[in-house]
Amino acid sequence: MGRIFLFLATNMAVMLLVGLVFQLLGIQGMLAQNGVDLNLTAVMVMSLIVGFSGSVISLFMSKSMAKRSMGVRLIEQPSNSSERWLVDTVYRQADQAGIGRPEVGIFDSPQPNAFATGANRNAALVAVSTGLLSAMTQDEVEAVLGHEVSHVANGDMITMALIQGVVNTFVMFLSTVIGHLIDRIVFKTERGHGPAYYITSMIAQLVLSVLASMIVMWFSRQREFRADKGGAELAGRQKMIASLRRLQQAHEPQDLPDQMAAFGISGGVGAGLKALFLTHPPLEQRIAALENRA
Repeated sequence: MGRIFLFLATNMAVMLLVGLVFQLLGIQGMLAQNGVDLNLTAVMVMSLIVGFSGSVISLFMSKSMAKRSMGVRLIEQPSNSSERWLVDTVYRQADQAGIGRPEVGIFDSPQPNAFATGANRNAALVAVSTGLLSAMTQDEVEAVLGHEVSHVANGDMITMALIQGVVNTFVMFLSTVIGHLIDRIVFKTERGHGPAYYITSMIAQLVLSVLASMIVMWFSRQREFRADKGGAELAGRQKMIASLRRLQQAHEPQDLPDQMAAFGISGGVGAGLKALFLTHPPLEQRIAALENRA
């Protein structure tokens, strides 16, 4: 909860700073002179509420949504030695990382992948695909589990949800301001909102959302490097490198659904502009980072 309050306080402080800068620059007065009857403080508050509502709700629903959407079968009573080893390994790593023991599950997918999710680092979920269990050795699976446990220990689910909330807030705020400016100054709408406001706001929101996604994905890629480091500490550096090399051998690895993609072990592939929207760095970069780490 401390991390949530810190991010909320930081975002509110930034918004207050923006408001203060607008006041010092006389933006509110300039808008009024041009017939733009826009209360920037009210827009800021509205943007903050709307911007964070979706990401915070998604965060608290993430575990139940993951179970349903991915068809995760929780291992409550291990039915064989493989399941027992899986649960024991996650529990041991969670104890090492100093977090509560997550729920452990398996989902049916031929692609080698895994993910961690949950709003609380002491009540998370770690799940692996059937494809990962069949494609990797036990040492490699151990490293993947270490990567996912590190996501939980680092609070990455909360961090990414709050970063999304921050960028949502600014997208909402800026698109609203841009819509008002165009509507009042360019199209001279005197009362209410004309069509130009809605059209311009939607276009601005689309453009700003694309730019915001690039920011969020950049943070996601940095968290992956950190989770790899944590996986190497929990399972061993060579095991972590071996698991990433095994993923390189997978034929056209696919992304997890959007809500879990940032916390999986395997990302998509892409180059050029597409690379800016990937949740994960290229596997060769992740391997190189581990190999170069002392």
